[in-house]
Amino acid sequence: MSTYSMADIVSLTGIKAHTLRKWETRYNFLEPKRTETNIRFYTDDQLRMLLNIGILLRNGHRISHIDKMSQGEINNTVSEILLEASPKDDINALILCMLEMNEVRFSEILGRHIMRSGLIKTITNLVYPFLNHVGVLWGTNKAMPAQEHFISNLIKQKILSAIEAIPHPKDSAPKIVLFLMEEETHEIGLLLAYYLAKELGWKTFYLGQNVPQEDLKAVLQLVRPQLMMTLLTLSRPQKTKDLITTLLNSTTTPIAIAGSAKFIEDVEESDQVIVLNNPEEFITLLNEKKETPSESIGQAIY
Repeated sequence: MSTYSMADIVSLTGIKAHTLRKWETRYNFLEPKRTETNIRFYTDDQLRMLLNIGILLRNGHRISHIDKMSQGEINNTVSEILLEASPKDDINALILCMLEMNEVRFSEILGRHIMRSGLIKTITNLVYPFLNHVGVLWGTNKAMPAQEHFISNLIKQKILSAIEAIPHPKDSAPKIVLFLMEEETHEIGLLLAYYLAKELGWKTFYLGQNVPQEDLKAVLQLVRPQLMMTLLTLSRPQKTKDLITTLLNSTTTPIAIAGSAKFIEDVEESDQVIVLNNPEEFITLLNEKKETPSESIGQAIY
């Protein structure tokens, strides 16, 4: 069984710390455990309950009324709400699926969003925020370590299936090389970028995780892409800076970099570097460069 600090609970549920403390004194549904030094911590069951309570509160239920509801009533009411849920409610629901390793419910929520909004919007508006929210996207694992591999592999399977279904682009399509640098292994964000690029008509060269510099340089010389893309998930300031600098010295190809903001700060500013803060910025970049591909073909300079 996992345990969670108050900071974890605040991050995962969106319920403020002072609200949790107030509920603890006023209502019967919340009684956190305490360490020997009197520091609060919470169980899986308490996290599940607070995720459900957050959904109920956002949909007009008063906390005094929720306090009187049975667990069955809470579960049934939440299930009804989730039939027409907001993205924030569905993020809570996906966290619950992750806790319970509930593949069927997870697939139902994704399927409903895909039917309603299409896969790209589902990825940008639901999957990406969910992964970022729970720390899976950048490898920070804010909580739920036991379930991280389950949810990561489930999402990888769905993205790879979607990628396989996309037709091959035209021979004249712009090219992008997607990779993770040496020692980088957290791949979900790169797979999302792979899907978005291929769906938008780019010819994609997906190299995956832990790509040695010499292999990457050889691919760039062979492919001559319009764009490279990578993600940073490790905190290693000097090594990251050295790897990026060495790469930029070997090619004129622009590189788009996403990841945790604190890791991107380690990269020196350069006209070749394009920092991405969210999927929408990546989509905009792909569309802009697709319109003028001949102007941005990178050359190996070695």
